[in-house]
Amino acid sequence: MIAAAEASFGDIAPFHVHLDIVGVAFALIIGYELGLKRLRAPLAPRGEVAVTTWQRFFFYAGVASLALVSAWPVHDIGERSLFMFHMTEHLVLSLVTPPLLLLGTPWWLLRALLRPALPLLRVLTKPIVALVAFNATLGLLHAPGVVDAMLASSAFHFVAHAALFTTAVLMWFPVIDPIPDLPELQPFGKMGYLFLQSLVPTVPASFLTLGDSPLYRVYETFPRLWGISAHTDQVIAGLIMKLGGGLILWTAIAWVFFSWYAEEQRFSSPRRVAG
Repeated sequence: MIAAAEASFGDIAPFHVHLDIVGVAFALIIGYELGLKRLRAPLAPRGEVAVTTWQRFFFYAGVASLALVSAWPVHDIGERSLFMFHMTEHLVLSLVTPPLLLLGTPWWLLRALLRPALPLLRVLTKPIVALVAFNATLGLLHAPGVVDAMLASSAFHFVAHAALFTTAVLMWFPVIDPIPDLPELQPFGKMGYLFLQSLVPTVPASFLTLGDSPLYRVYETFPRLWGISAHTDQVIAGLIMKLGGGLILWTAIAWVFFSWYAEEQRFSSPRRVAG
């Protein structure tokens, strides 16, 4: 196949507003603020801070990360020239935005929103179920035929990303324990769960980084931004999946470990003083 010609940034990604992403972002923000305002009095536990500054920071950082990768210019470049941008979008939608939104939503508000789905969530958030569902979705979305379909249809692209985001939220539930109604995974279990999750993307990442030719032929037909070849683009995308995803997951493992260690120290300190 003849290599596509090099193109300028303006040709590939002229500025425009993604109204669907603006709508999703505003829906999240309005729902969050209305929920805090109207449900705080009847649902927030007395004597407990209804929402902390850190929770607000995490929530709005989650919304910002969603908007950053799903709108201009990241989404446009990933859809029209460079697969590495598409991979970055997937990485953020699965490993950055979901945990930030979960950490940023007070448990009493999230519990109220999810109450009708709690029986189903008790099944879907079981570690093995959540892990398989997320990685099956992730693998399917990186199949060549599915990538072609996403690039050919904006509606299918949106649905595919919604599926990735939804299964990613389920995958993060056993780690964050955002509501008390679901079974809690102990710290060692969380670290093992995250370690296993860090290993799974190695398989698709290997196909991308070690392949002799581009796996996604459609990207060979696109204009090449900054002169990056389709094969080099694919290798970088594989490294983003493996190294970027691994860095995020190992950071989460470290967070679980040090949080557990601090908790153990806090509980053991009075006994040491008393002895």
